[in-house]
Amino acid sequence: MADIKDPENTVIIELKDGPVVIELMPDVAPKHSERMKKLARAGAYDGVVFHRVIEGFMAQTGDVKHGHTDGDLRRAGTGGSDQPDLPAEFSKLPHDRGTLGAARSANPDSANSQFFINFGDNHFLNGQYTVYGRVIEGMEHVDKIARGEPPASPDRMISVKVAADA
Repeated sequence: MADIKDPENTVIIELKDGPVVIELMPDVAPKHSERMKKLARAGAYDGVVFHRVIEGFMAQTGDVKHGHTDGDLRRAGTGGSDQPDLPAEFSKLPHDRGTLGAARSANPDSANSQFFINFGDNHFLNGQYTVYGRVIEGMEHVDKIARGEPPASPDRMISVKVAADA
């Protein structure tokens, strides 16, 4: 397992191919980091599919309202959580390969529970989407997520846990 420096701000996403360890950035995006931990601790992300996965771009997931494997996946990507939307927490951090970005609608302050992991350096997103974490181990598992909008057989987050609780 990765060298986890801050277990309270590290999230482990279990995928079919293995664990993905994400270091959250509460110093850069405290509200987004806190929301991910809150939803992870509530089990809200467990079983949620990757509903939008674009080769060379990113893998998006986190629709806790519609994205469960036993739900109506045609609506995946249209919902959030029962929590209020978050204000943008833009920073100078670039959208590099392995960074975690907050998905949102056209309104910059509409991020809620959905997020994406960048497959490559997507610097055209810089300053437009909140960066609040980075993969420190397991990016090879992210690279294997089924592609599609939505994928015919979507992969899912089997479980999402805060490392301090694991």
